[in-house]
Amino acid sequence: MIRIIAVASLVVALGLPALAVPPEDALPLSEILAGIEVEDGFHYFEEIEWDDDGQWVIEYDRRDGSSVEMDARTGEPRG
Repeated sequence: MIRIIAVASLVVALGLPALAVPPEDALPLSEILAGIEVEDGFHYFEEIEWDDDGQWVIEYDRRDGSSVEMDARTGEPRG
């Protein structure tokens, strides 16, 4: 318990930035994932995380083994 308090105090003391959140005009993640699920060759999601650059990093298993970064506003892949 003391370690948790110490770590929390350190984070506050250092002024570490808040976690990034999707922009207000972002598409809901569920809508982006639903679009991917209907793609030809989709098998399953491996990892989904929010990147500090304002994009969803979505890894999913396809026949070609691709990994895709999605724009949170449009739901389109970023290059």
